[in-house]
Amino acid sequence: MPAARAEGAGRPGPVKSGPTLEQVAARAGVGRGTASRVINGSPRVSERTRAAVQAAVAELGYVPNRAARALAAGSMDAIALVVPEGENRLFAEPYFSEILRGVSTELGDTDMQLLLTLIRDQRGRERFAQYAAAHRVDGVLLVSVHGDDPLPDLLRDVGMPAVLNGRRSHAERLSYVDSDNLLGAQIAVEHLLGRGRRKVATITGPLDMYAARCRLDGYHEALRAAGGTSDRPDERLVVQGDFTEEGGHRGMLELLRRDPEVDAVFCASDVMAAGARLALREAGRDVPGDVALVGFDDSAVARHMDPPLTTVRQPIEEMGRAMVRMLLDLMARAQEDTGEQYSADGRDGTPDQSRLVLPTELIRRGSS
Repeated sequence: MPAARAEGAGRPGPVKSGPTLEQVAARAGVGRGTASRVINGSPRVSERTRAAVQAAVAELGYVPNRAARALAAGSMDAIALVVPEGENRLFAEPYFSEILRGVSTELGDTDMQLLLTLIRDQRGRERFAQYAAAHRVDGVLLVSVHGDDPLPDLLRDVGMPAVLNGRRSHAERLSYVDSDNLLGAQIAVEHLLGRGRRKVATITGPLDMYAARCRLDGYHEALRAAGGTSDRPDERLVVQGDFTEEGGHRGMLELLRRDPEVDAVFCASDVMAAGARLALREAGRDVPGDVALVGFDDSAVARHMDPPLTTVRQPIEEMGRAMVRMLLDLMARAQEDTGEQYSADGRDGTPDQSRLVLPTELIRRGSS
């Protein structure tokens, strides 16, 4: 007959729970949402607050339960970098690789995985919108967005935190990181005029992109200021391009056809400037002797051209890093138990840090 066993013997005792996020917040003297931001790596806290929360975490031995948090909040620990372009542009233009470098570097200190997604057509756009609606990722970074692209609004409608690289318009409602495209173009054209050039033309980017329109506005503004008149410049000197080398080549040939006496060209990207340089060489025009040339981006293309390209530097890698910091902040705010959806326009009562415009500067080289 088996020996009697004391009541309860061999049964597991109650599981001892660890410290909670609420206890960490109380120890640090902050709200639960603030403690959550610090633990999730959000930059939207002061260094003093961050230190207090980190000290409370260490004192209490708090360990975030990532698995439980993922189940509760639907977190996938993944961010999508979405580029609505084909492989040809992605791998041909240094801009995208520099953005990617900044994004991956900033994510290096987090546990987030980066998913690179190319969207080539409407079907791909709809497929990704469904993917995001199912919250298969925690946030989205959008690069090279055109003005009529519905994807940003679809992401907003499903409550997906998202940050744009650039804007669709001056009234952009989503979070974004941009550069000062208008001023950058203006100082480029002022530089050409200051070098004594009299027929300054431009090859624009695709004008369904806000950045391209801003660079065209900067071109016009510089010419108006130099001429002391409000009249628009000679539109024969404006040719629309597409940010590709082929587009720059075609644009330069068209400008020479319209006015053979063009003596300076502002190209809205370095890659287009490379195409324009080839067309000028084919036409027997010397750079900068006959035609001065200025680009935009300050990519590796500018440094390796012959002669090296004068260009407008925008901090592309820093833009990628800033996008990640902003997105992590939006994600942390979305996870807070505030009882309402985070709004990018600051209506949740927090300071609006969801719009950032970084400065541009002119880099003078041999092409002008």
